[in-house]
Amino acid sequence: MKKAIDMLAKIQIAVGGLFLAIFLLTVVYQMLSRYLGIAATWTEDVSMYSFIWATFMGAGAMVHDQRHFAFTSVTDMLKNKRAKSIIQLIIDIVMIIFAILMIKYGVAVTKQFWNYTWNNIPSFKRGPTWMCLPICGITSTIYLAELIVEEIKIIVKGGEA
Repeated sequence: MKKAIDMLAKIQIAVGGLFLAIFLLTVVYQMLSRYLGIAATWTEDVSMYSFIWATFMGAGAMVHDQRHFAFTSVTDMLKNKRAKSIIQLIIDIVMIIFAILMIKYGVAVTKQFWNYTWNNIPSFKRGPTWMCLPICGITSTIYLAELIVEEIKIIVKGGEA
């Protein structure tokens, strides 16, 4: 199961990287087209939505690596691994609640905007562009469930990994 979750995180990082590359290429094209006086109004929509996808895919992947949220001021002072695990468990539970809400409201937003069209590319629908919200929520929930199980194991073993 761990290998499947790790593979999911790698895929999510790759998708985020792809959308970041699309964002960067679109912005460079937009700058060149303005300099050359060529109309490229579509670049605004493409760059905005690709950046949104890159951000949410990266956010989900960072949850997997426990680098998304870090409240280290309290845990850095603690020497007891069990106490650190309890605090991390609380943080993971709060985050999984947020991830579940992201799924719920991400699906609602995606459904709401499904048939809306892009401003500058009317043949494109906005619904798929907002699918990154529930996808990020689903993957974050999977990663957090794994992290919660690991923290519970550490707590039950008395701080031993």
